Amino acid sequence: MTCSDPLGWWCELREHYFGGGGGHGPHQDALLVATAEGKTLLHMRTWAMAPERPDVAQQDAPAKGYTVAATFDSPADEHYYGLGQQQKGWMDLRDHQIHCWHDYGAIGGEDVCVPFMVSTRGYGMIWDNPSKTTVDLGFNGRNVWSSEVGERVSYFVIAGQTSDEIYHGYRLLTGATHLLPRGVYGYIQSKAIYPTQEQALDIAKGYRERKLPLDVVVVDFLNMTRQGELDLDPKRWPGPAGMNRDLNAMGVHTLLSVWPHFAPGTQFYDMLVKKGWLIRKPDGTPDKGWTKDVIGPNLDTTNPEAAKWWWEKIRDRYIKPYGFDYLWLDETEPDFDPAGDVFSVGSGVRFYNIYPLFHTALAYEGSRRDFGDNRRVMTLARASYLGAQRNGTVFWSSDIVSTWDMLKRSIPAGLNFTASGMPYWDTDIAGFFSPQIPADYHAAHKPLVDGSDGRDTIANYEDYPELFVRWFEWGAFHPVMRAHGERKHNEVWSYGKQAEPILEKYLKLRYQLVPYTYSVAYGSYQTGAPYMRALFMDFPGDPRALDIPDEYMYGPAFLVAPVTEQGATSRAVYLPSGCDWYNYWTNERVHGGQTITVDAPIDILPLFVRAGSIVPLGSEVQSAQQAQSIASVRVYPGADGSFTLFQDDGKTYAYEKGAGSITKLSWDDATRQLKHDGPAAWSEPDTKIVEVVHP
Repeated sequence: MTCSDPLGWWCELREHYFGGGGGHGPHQDALLVATAEGKTLLHMRTWAMAPERPDVAQQDAPAKGYTVAATFDSPADEHYYGLGQQQKGWMDLRDHQIHCWHDYGAIGGEDVCVPFMVSTRGYGMIWDNPSKTTVDLGFNGRNVWSSEVGERVSYFVIAGQTSDEIYHGYRLLTGATHLLPRGVYGYIQSKAIYPTQEQALDIAKGYRERKLPLDVVVVDFLNMTRQGELDLDPKRWPGPAGMNRDLNAMGVHTLLSVWPHFAPGTQFYDMLVKKGWLIRKPDGTPDKGWTKDVIGPNLDTTNPEAAKWWWEKIRDRYIKPYGFDYLWLDETEPDFDPAGDVFSVGSGVRFYNIYPLFHTALAYEGSRRDFGDNRRVMTLARASYLGAQRNGTVFWSSDIVSTWDMLKRSIPAGLNFTASGMPYWDTDIAGFFSPQIPADYHAAHKPLVDGSDGRDTIANYEDYPELFVRWFEWGAFHPVMRAHGERKHNEVWSYGKQAEPILEKYLKLRYQLVPYTYSVAYGSYQTGAPYMRALFMDFPGDPRALDIPDEYMYGPAFLVAPVTEQGATSRAVYLPSGCDWYNYWTNERVHGGQTITVDAPIDILPLFVRAGSIVPLGSEVQSAQQAQSIASVRVYPGADGSFTLFQDDGKTYAYEKGAGSITKLSWDDATRQLKHDGPAAWSEPDTKIVEVVHP
């Protein structure tokens, strides 16, 4: 609002006591973005650029920038999604203030900033600023974006008639989400920590002896002799090359954690300090943040020479000699506040959120440079930023607490993260940190799983086996399925005899669904759209589907409705309108547009399939890298439908050049016929493979 007073008194008094705009805005030159047909998508009312706050200016020196902001209309019927990860239980972000910056210690769990938002009005918006950004959505009919440091107000608007069209535009701007190694779509077993080579091998043997599928075992941090030596402690890892050969022979791969910290006194520390390759304070001294000297400061991977050096050390000290398959690049915020620090690219306050983009890029770009198309990259990382999806990275929700409340809040956190153009996200199944459990603790309801034979794992957290089971059921429908946490034991046989068969059931279901999951992941590569999909993406015309935080679509077929209440044996499920639905377990057919109560005993995850869906199921395998035939194809009648089945070697990037087998399956509901277009996806006659589901 400009100062308007015919006599001039008010304007002069306000300027004297409160200060004025000083020519910095807000400026009134509005900007309207509309479709070719004239439909308004976005209306910017004002923008502003003002001098940096004194504290920010001091941190940004010697550079000089501005605090930048813009204000947009927010119609009452507009809803917002994305903006990274907020673990506060929100689905629709309208009427919330978003702190868009990486914050490991945020209430509820780590905040991660990906400044890309999708609106129900048919557009996505990228806010092009890596400094701390506050986004106020919907208050007083306005959306206000403001960033601490910038040279301009800069944003991109992506129009699309569907959400997938918007994500395709995001892909064009920021990069494709590459396929991961096929085994990563199976199951990753982890714990904090498996401290020895012997334990890692024993875990894999335990799965194979029980004839249970497994693809990856994790070698977590604290594996070096000293942090920063970039070695493996030979007392605990006497033969890592042989270990990896033995694991590979079992169809199991390894995910190795390599922290970017370098402790003083280790072999590379002085060289890194001399070259200025550690994140440093303005006076040039390395910033060790919260860490003790035994951990040390972070490597500055925004420096291309430092990033190349570190990748080559990982390549030559872990991958080539020992045969480690995948990398866990932890601490990617970085995990201390960089506002007062200096990166190679500029001040930490100016480039606050940028570190995970550079950090994950070093492994992807280094691997593609050195191994060509022959070796797919899979990296696990804890924070993200615009474009990081192109780096072959799975982002996990950080070190969350093992509670029912955290389970409930994790679902919308993941849905908004994937809605931010980041298809690969997961959680530590059943949480990382165990809460403080008092000696006289009792669950609110009688636990549905008796964990008395798992006390060595759960102590007196009596409902933890129930929590693990419910979270594991949900985890079978994560983009990537991975168990992790600070527990003495963390394998599917660790939580008692009642839990074990249920966990085995969902582990095997995960592998049955690998042909489906891998195919929808290929779709994400093609379009940029996620396959863990908040309901607004597929049902934009159903107002009741726009703010449901605990249901989502897994690909085009499955509606997943996890149970998040301790002791619950049923839950309400809203089935979106416009189609019929089938209960996956009973084949009962139900009309959409209604809320129903679904039975959910402890071994049942409420799961529905949309009418018209085609679901390929694979044969039983021990590893997703094994050749897996199509055991059955389920068709859920009630509408025409199609599904693109993709199969390839699962290991290389040859698919980028057109390699692989693409078979389009089409269901004609009127004639009740399934048609094939492309290479045959199975050798048996359809009468043996295709199953038309009947209620």
